[in-house]
Amino acid sequence: MPRSRWHRLRAHGACAAFKRPYSARKPKGAAVQNNPNTTLITATAPVATGTHGGRAKCLQRLVRLDLPVPRTVALSFSAVHDIAQGQLPDIAAIVGQFEPTALLCVRPSSEDPDWGGPGAVLNIGMNDARFVELSDRMGAEAAAALYLRFVQTFAIHVARLDPDVFDEIEADGREGLRQSLRAYEDETDENFPQDPDEQLAAVLRSMARAWEGTSARLLRQAKGAPADAGLGLVVQEMIPGLGQGECGSGVLQLVEPATGLPQITGRYLSQSQGRDALGTGAEALYLEKDPRGVSLEDVAPEAFAALKQHAALMREKLREEMQVEFVIEAGRVHILDGVRVPRSARAALRIAVRLAEDGIIPQQEAVMRIDPHSVNELLHRQVHPQARRDVLTTGIAASPGAATGKIVFTAAEAQASAARGEPCVLVRRETSPEDVRGMHAAVAVLTERGGMTSHAAVIGRGLGLPCIVGASEMEFQTKARMIKAPDGRVFRTGDILTIDGSSGQVLAGEPEMMEAALDDSFQTLMAWADAERDIGIRANADTPADAQAARNFDAQGIGLCRTEHMFFEPGRLTVMREMIFAATPSGRKAVLERLLPMQREDFVQLFRIMEGKPVCIRLFDPPLHEFLPTTRSGQRELAEALDLPVSDVTRRVEAMSEYNPMLGLRGVRLGVTVPEIYDMQARAIFEATLEASRKGEPVVPEVMIPLVSAKREVELVKARIDAVAAAVASERGQEFDYRLGVMVETPRACLRADEIAACASFLSFGTNDLTQMTYGLSRDDAGRFMSAYVRQGVFSEDPFHVLDRDGVGELLKLGVERGRRAQPGVTVSVCGEHGGNPESIAFCRAAGFDYVSCSPFRVPVARLAAAQLAISDKLGVSNDLNVKI
Repeated sequence: MPRSRWHRLRAHGACAAFKRPYSARKPKGAAVQNNPNTTLITATAPVATGTHGGRAKCLQRLVRLDLPVPRTVALSFSAVHDIAQGQLPDIAAIVGQFEPTALLCVRPSSEDPDWGGPGAVLNIGMNDARFVELSDRMGAEAAAALYLRFVQTFAIHVARLDPDVFDEIEADGREGLRQSLRAYEDETDENFPQDPDEQLAAVLRSMARAWEGTSARLLRQAKGAPADAGLGLVVQEMIPGLGQGECGSGVLQLVEPATGLPQITGRYLSQSQGRDALGTGAEALYLEKDPRGVSLEDVAPEAFAALKQHAALMREKLREEMQVEFVIEAGRVHILDGVRVPRSARAALRIAVRLAEDGIIPQQEAVMRIDPHSVNELLHRQVHPQARRDVLTTGIAASPGAATGKIVFTAAEAQASAARGEPCVLVRRETSPEDVRGMHAAVAVLTERGGMTSHAAVIGRGLGLPCIVGASEMEFQTKARMIKAPDGRVFRTGDILTIDGSSGQVLAGEPEMMEAALDDSFQTLMAWADAERDIGIRANADTPADAQAARNFDAQGIGLCRTEHMFFEPGRLTVMREMIFAATPSGRKAVLERLLPMQREDFVQLFRIMEGKPVCIRLFDPPLHEFLPTTRSGQRELAEALDLPVSDVTRRVEAMSEYNPMLGLRGVRLGVTVPEIYDMQARAIFEATLEASRKGEPVVPEVMIPLVSAKREVELVKARIDAVAAAVASERGQEFDYRLGVMVETPRACLRADEIAACASFLSFGTNDLTQMTYGLSRDDAGRFMSAYVRQGVFSEDPFHVLDRDGVGELLKLGVERGRRAQPGVTVSVCGEHGGNPESIAFCRAAGFDYVSCSPFRVPVARLAAAQLAISDKLGVSNDLNVKI
């Protein structure tokens, strides 16, 4: 046929170059229904998620509910793989399953929708003949829109033409169709395919090969898909959504995806197809009646009522809040698909609780449906899911939550900013104990160095403070009071940053936020979890504020109170430094007498807040040099405060410095060589015990000796503590009980746990330091190379984030076994940051630990994870069934 005539005929929609008319086809239903690889979806068809994908299985469930689902054929993973290898199924048999006049669409059906897949192709079967037919039935413009969409989709995704080919085509309707057909033919030197069988075969081949391409495979593997993950395809009768009467498409759900609250949400767009309604700029209608404009309920009330009924039935029978993808044709509803409503962490929790309260799922299943890691998002402000993010860099997400503030570079600046009521972000190369005051004043912390158990990370989690560490791609020039982003942008004191400690992203500016959501649903789910779990959950709390947070999160006590943090308060730091400069034991004791009432009051507050619950207090642990100033200005200030020459202060600071402080004079070694510190702390604990017991339940404090390696260390410290206890009881004329235990954080203590347990009531394993010493890794410096190690498979996970079962775990098991062999009643626990990690809790529970202790804001995470492990055991199923622990 001459091209000039071809174009004239096409411009008028009169050409019928169609190799085989629909009416000439013979249905071949039996050939499809008897083939599990290409099966018509019926109530009893052999369709499964593991062989045909989630979409195919969901469509079968909708068919079983007798919902108005268009006729659909499912192609299995095996069939799609064969197509990618060039082995097509019986295309005529597939097409024969549909009415001769039906258009078709093909959609992906992967095992997990998060793994993605090729985009849907609509309107397969459109050709010149169908254009003429549909022009008579629905109007030429609507028919042209169907044809135009198919031509351009086919050209770009199947024929692989550059999208630029169609950029200059501004016309739509019949003129746009004419120009698009000409563009296709000019680029391919072929007429646009007219045979529906040929069109379908080309679409199936293109989608199958796209799935098995290298780029697609790498993308889905990054989302957790196995390398050999399969793709199914569904071939579905096309309901146009265009034409006479009320026609269109949209999505509807019965909950608000961000909050989980009951609310009909979604979008509907008249005269549209597929997911057009979700496109930006689409003039969509409201769903329910709304004073702001026209709604679907206004224009098609019967269709709207039917949609609500279908959604409610799907919720009840599929036991899930579903997003209904629908199309309306002349006022009649068709359900194209049902997918699980996309949701935020807070919405997921509310949805699970409501489903259980409505009797749709059991309470145990509601608990199992919530990913413990996601609970962190409920406890803190978060960047709104729809907010625009101007990402500067990504570091290690060390403490969850998000906050916005002005940049400051010192603790003093942070305190000044807080005094003015201005939120600030504390930016440091790395934090030290003297930065704690600034961290308390800041709304977020950003450091260049550090890992998951670095100082900034641990303190940030304890305070519930958003924190990013290891942001090494940024250039930190703290002396110049500036940081430089990888893209060259420079930020100085006073500039606005947002720290997203949940994702690790450092953002410029102030994006929209979502507030924390500890509502009735959260409390209900946590109560269900507590009824199931069988391991104790305590909190690491150093201050009364920490203890109150722990109490609010229903911790079963304090598993670790790090007393040294109390000495960094402004009124105490100078006194502490004066004690360090004292030359004799009597001089140190005299200075410590001034700290005693302050420390005693701290413990009284802790005991009263945690009334009725155990409190484990770790005696002084860090090396003394951490309390001394490192800068010249700081040393001058200290010299003035102590009335000493600056040279004396400088010499003392230099004399106390250590090559490797982590392994130096700290912990029990200080207690043995400078016993006055532990004497003062023991007296403060016991006097506080009597004071707090006067107005409440009797307090039984747990006193913990840190960094023990030998039984003799425990014996020496125990003798002095027992002597202090006896002295306090004699002075006050009142007896009291206490428990003395050991913090096991050296490999030798694990190996000699039988000897050590003979002197202790409890063994609390400090997995932060134990991991450092087992690996020979600095937790503060490991962040510089840890991601490379994990990426190259040296370590499967960061051992400071997820407990190393093979190495550190083996030491833990040895310690528990030997400790209990020597003293069967000894209490064993984990008080390192691993105590709040769900994967690590699984190990601790299996190894027989009595409880784990973690930062207050991780307590709910630990409670939920422990409950899921117990439920999995009760049900005799893998805890991977609903959530990965």
